Amino acid sequence: MRDPYEILGVARNADQTEIKRAFRKLAKKLHPDANTEDPKAQEKFAELNSAHEILSDTEKRGQFDRGEIDAEGKPRGFEGFPGGGGPGARGFRRGPRGETIFESFSYGPEGARRSGHGPHEAGGFDDVIADILGGLGGRGRARAGGGEPPRGSDIEMTVPVALERVVEGGPVKVHLPNGRAVEVKLPANVAEGHRMRLKGQGEPSAFGGAPGDAYVIVAYAPHRHFRVEGADLRADVTLPLTEAVLGGKVRVPTLAGEVELSVPARTSSGRTFRLRGKGLPKADGGSGDLLATTRIVLPETPDPELEELMRRRRDSGA
Repeated sequence: MRDPYEILGVARNADQTEIKRAFRKLAKKLHPDANTEDPKAQEKFAELNSAHEILSDTEKRGQFDRGEIDAEGKPRGFEGFPGGGGPGARGFRRGPRGETIFESFSYGPEGARRSGHGPHEAGGFDDVIADILGGLGGRGRARAGGGEPPRGSDIEMTVPVALERVVEGGPVKVHLPNGRAVEVKLPANVAEGHRMRLKGQGEPSAFGGAPGDAYVIVAYAPHRHFRVEGADLRADVTLPLTEAVLGGKVRVPTLAGEVELSVPARTSSGRTFRLRGKGLPKADGGSGDLLATTRIVLPETPDPELEELMRRRRDSGA
């Protein structure tokens, strides 16, 4: 797998805002539903999700930068792991009274560190092994001598969802990093950023434990009619010249179907009307508004009477 920074197209010192922005842009571009003719669409999207899963997690990003995990989030092998108790073995030393003292090694931003403790101090061999396993991707402090092995890592996936589906709810297809496609049911009226948990659909455990979970995060997909501004929507509405001059009714698209808007006489192009509650769901309840802006259009076919009227008005200086 390629370098996560290369996949997202960001610098190695990019902050989380840049990473999130780059991911959202690429997720909309590479989503399999938008690339049905590309046989490698699922593979590209899975690669993108894996890169984002590492760089959006501060801990995993640090592990990758330090070379502790690879681009797939898997632990890299390292030298100097404490060995057995034979001659020349590293990791154990003898105390002043002959007791065995284990020297534990931890890895962090400052490099490798070691510390020793005797049999009467808190912790022991199992705890140190658990710490090392945990640092290589495990969750919790599983004991080497028993208990549950570390589970796999959780993953997060941002999924573009059509605005109509966000409002009405229903099935949404999700492409997992492992190539599988699953269908999840989206509740009605969810805001952008809504999270759904897919238990056991995350990364497999490197140590035989249960897999992690996958979290699906809702993002708004681009729409052919609407522009998103927070919880509000903006749309352009075609206004015939006759209705612009005399007033009348025009059809306005909304996420729930078209509605009629009464336009007063002498309405100029660019005038905006607010349709309350016809926007997107708000995170704290309620809905935003739809802002409809009129765009005057002339008849598609020549109209001699209209043209003559305009000539008279022009000649009269009106």
